[in-house]
Amino acid sequence: METLLKPTLYTSEGALLGGRCTCGHVFFPMQGHGCEVCGRHGADLQPMALTGRGKLLSSTVVHLHADKARATPFTIGKIALTDGPVVRTLLVDPVQQIAPGTEMVTALVPVGTGDDGSAILDLRFKPEH
Repeated sequence: METLLKPTLYTSEGALLGGRCTCGHVFFPMQGHGCEVCGRHGADLQPMALTGRGKLLSSTVVHLHADKARATPFTIGKIALTDGPVVRTLLVDPVQQIAPGTEMVTALVPVGTGDDGSAILDLRFKPEH
């Protein structure tokens, strides 16, 4: 059995749990506070599964983190999702140089083990091949 590290942000199929306002604005993550474009809130903001595909805008490799317990290196990418929003996220390969404009897709990767021995998975992005 597998467990998602952040089940409120993504599904076991790699879809991101975002939302859409009645004005048409798509956002991630899902929230109900108010649309950042028009200010609508409540029922005007509906959950929407985002495809988990996009283009890499930029990336950077982190070699030193303020949290000494955080393993380095790791790579953070800025992805323009096909569905609209731009997200900052971890990339699968911690040191691979990936060119801006590369098509990216989500991947669930093991990041630990639960108390019951099950794998804990987290969402990352990787180049689409």
